[in-house]
Order: sequence, then structure tokens, then C-alpha cells
Amino acid sequence: MTQEVSSPPADGCFSRPCWRPDAMEIPPLFKQGASARVRVTVFALISVVMLVVDARMHVLGTLRQALGTALYPFQTVAMVPRDAFTNSADYFSSMASLQKENHQLRQQQIVNAQLMQQERLLAAENAQLRKLLDMQQKVPVKSIVGEILYDARDPFTRKIILNRGSQQGVMPGQPVIDDVGIVGQVTRVFPFTSEVTLLTDKDQAIPVQVLRNGLRSVAYGRGQTGALDLRFMPANADIQKGDVLVTSGIDGVYPPGLSVASVVLVETRSADSFARIVCRPLAGIDRHRQLLILLVEQNMPPRPEPDVVDEKSAKLFKRRLRDSTRDNGGEEASASQKDKPTEERKGAAEVAPPAAKPAAAATPATPTKPAAPAASTKPAAKESAR
Repeated sequence: MTQEVSSPPADGCFSRPCWRPDAMEIPPLFKQGASARVRVTVFALISVVMLVVDARMHVLGTLRQALGTALYPFQTVAMVPRDAFTNSADYFSSMASLQKENHQLRQQQIVNAQLMQQERLLAAENAQLRKLLDMQQKVPVKSIVGEILYDARDPFTRKIILNRGSQQGVMPGQPVIDDVGIVGQVTRVFPFTSEVTLLTDKDQAIPVQVLRNGLRSVAYGRGQTGALDLRFMPANADIQKGDVLVTSGIDGVYPPGLSVASVVLVETRSADSFARIVCRPLAGIDRHRQLLILLVEQNMPPRPEPDVVDEKSAKLFKRRLRDSTRDNGGEEASASQKDKPTEERKGAAEVAPPAAKPAAAATPATPTKPAAPAASTKPAAKESAR
């Protein structure tokens, strides 16, 4: 049994309706009239006209305000997420920037504090140098400014080291002052440095006088206490608390009239012969770094040599000792003559009859005759000893 195969139709369509370009029809949904290009052109022209009218005549201002007022809540709600994100980002960025700025400000504060301290130090140093310059002009002695390098290493002394030495004309014994008064005295000199013993050192002494009445004395240092003593002052001395002490100038080292100290304590006791007087230095012993060295020339005559003084004192002592032994020997001889028995004294009287002949008539006074030989034997003993 054979089956016939039908051939496809010539237009290619079988059972479904076939689509042809000439038979295409536009659906009713898209039938809008004018084309899109025309509509865009029309709306653009309308927009331009409205902009021009609004710009010229301001007829749309009220409408714009009404629409803005009506849409403001919706705009606010719509902007909440954006504002939250922006605020959080700003918060963290501001925190980081604030921390960085705070750190920079702290560093700047430290630098400014250091600069301020240096400025204060320089201002104080400048003021001190100005005062020293004024003092240098007032003192009628050539002087140079020295700076303190360091304190002496010995804790039991009050000494400092200055940056001026023999190369600048510094010599031992020259006084050192500040803008107020005496600070100390140069004790050792090196080529480029010098050692100054402060006024309050326990081995330092300075001749002073009371400015009020001219009473002279010697001020001694008290060591680490930073005070001075006026020793061996009578209990009835005319000195009071608050008196100012100045240099007397009698030692030839310190120029007269320089301020030294002020009296802070005067204590007298009936059982003591001397008063206890404590003074406080007027100069800045432990405060300033720049000092003034007075280049005073020593015009005092030289002191005698220690060996010569010892030899003279030894000779004088030997002479006095020899004289005292002679006097003691004569007295012992006279005492031994007095202590002899009466018979020996009588015999001595009989041995010297020429001395007794003029007084022979005075026989009752024989006990008193030995007194004459005893008186004559003492000078004889002295002459023999000599």
C-alpha cells in the first residue's frame, strides 16, 4: 500500500495564516496621531515659551511655590537615606580629622611651651645683663662679665667655676659681684677658667661695716646654711636687726661701699660676752648665671714670710723663758738662804766682820744682822747667773 506525499504550497504556508509585508496592519494601541519627532518638537517649543513668559512676566511663581510646598514632605522622606549616609560619613571623617588636628595642636603646644620657656629664660638673662651693665658703669673699677660653668664637686664647700681666666686678666683675690652686691672671691685661676669661693663658704671672711653707724666687723660664712656670722661682737654693740652691711675696704681687696648682707638676727645673753649676729647675703648667691669680676689690683704691702715670723717668735720665746728661769733661780737661792739654821746664818755674819763693825755698838740688835747679807746675796746670785 503506497502513501502519497503532498508537496508544500508555493507560498510556504500550511495550515496557519501566512504574514505578508503588504498585508501588515498597525494595532489600535499605537495609533496616536502625530509621530514622536513632532511631539518632541512641540513640547520643546512649549517649554521655551513657558520659560520666556515666566522670566518676563513671573506668572508661574505662585504655581511653583504651591507645588514646592506640596512636594516638600515627599522630598524630605526621599532624602532621609541619603542624609543618613552622608551624615555618618561626615561623622567618621570629622572624628578622624579632629583627632589628627588634636594631635597636631598638642605637638604645637609642646613646641610653644618650650619656646615660651626659652623666651622667658632669655628675657631674664637679658634683664640680668642689663643690670650688670648698669652696675659695671657704677663701680669705679675695671671689670669683665663671667658666666658660671658649673659648681665645684666638693659638697662641703661653696665654690663655682667661671669661664674667665688668666688670659682675660683674672687674678686670685679679685672680688666677684652681681647687680646687688658681693658674691665671692677668686681663689684659683687657670688659663681659661677661674674658681670663685662664695661669700657663704665656711672658710671665707670679709671685712664689713654697718652702713648706719660705720661700726666695723668681719663677716664669716656658715657653709651650706647660706648665711653669715658677725663673730666676736660685744653684747652691747650698736647693731640692730635690719642693718645693712657694706664692705669697709680696709683689706685692700674689696672696694668700699659694696653691699654684703643684712642683719636678720641679733641675740644677746647675759652670760655671754659676745652677741650672736646672723646675716643674710643681699646678692643672689645661688640665683644668677652671669657675674661681674672686678679686676682690682692688689696694692697692699706684702706680708712677712712665715719662716721669719716663726724665727722671731722663737727667739722672743727663748729670751722670755731664760729670763723667767733666772728669776726663779734667784728666788730659790734666797729662799734656801732663809731656810738655813740660825747657827749658819750667825756664822755667815761672823765671816763678814767689816760689814758688822760700824754697827758693833748696837749689840741688842744682833738677830736682825743676817738680813743684810741675805739682801746682798740675791743681786749677787743674779749677776753670777747672768
